[in-house]
Amino acid sequence: MDMVTGAQVAVALVVPIPRERMWELVTAVDRIGEWSPETIGGNWCDDTRSPAPGARFIGRNRFPNGRESMVTCVVTEAERPSVFAWTVLDGAGLVGSAWRYELREGGEPGSTLVHHSFTHGPGASGARADAEADPKALDSRLVTLCRNMTTTITAMAAADSVIGATR
Repeated sequence: MDMVTGAQVAVALVVPIPRERMWELVTAVDRIGEWSPETIGGNWCDDTRSPAPGARFIGRNRFPNGRESMVTCVVTEAERPSVFAWTVLDGAGLVGSAWRYELREGGEPGSTLVHHSFTHGPGASGARADAEADPKALDSRLVTLCRNMTTTITAMAAADSVIGATR
C-alpha cells in the first residue's frame, strides 16, 4: 500500500498585505531562502523572470538532518494575483510533490487570506524514502511541512512590513 502518494497538508493565514503585493512575494522564488526554514534558495531557469505555466525554477533545500537537495520545479498555475502553483520533479521526471498558493481578499481592507497547500505525488522524495523505512516518519514530516509553511508566510508578511515602513 502506498501511504505517501496523496498525503497533504494545508495552512490558511490572513496577512496584513494587499493581495497584489502578496502575489509578488509568493512568486519571488529567488527570495524564498530569506523566509523559509527549509528552502535555502531558488532561481528561475532559462531567463524566466516571472511565473507562467510551464516555466521552470530550481529550488534548494536543507533539511533538519543536514541533507541538502536541489530540485526542478515546474509552474502549473500562475493567475495573478490569485494562484501560484508548481510541481517538484524527481530524478525520473515524475511529480514528487505539488505546491499551491491561493490568495483571496482578507476580511480587512489591504489584507490577504493566504491558503498554502502541499500534496505528495507518486514520485520519489526524501519523505517517501523515510516513510518506507519508518511509517511514523510521514506524520512527522507533514507536521514539519505545516509548521514551515506557516513560518514562511509569516516571515514574508513581516519582511514586507519592514520594507513598507522604510518606503
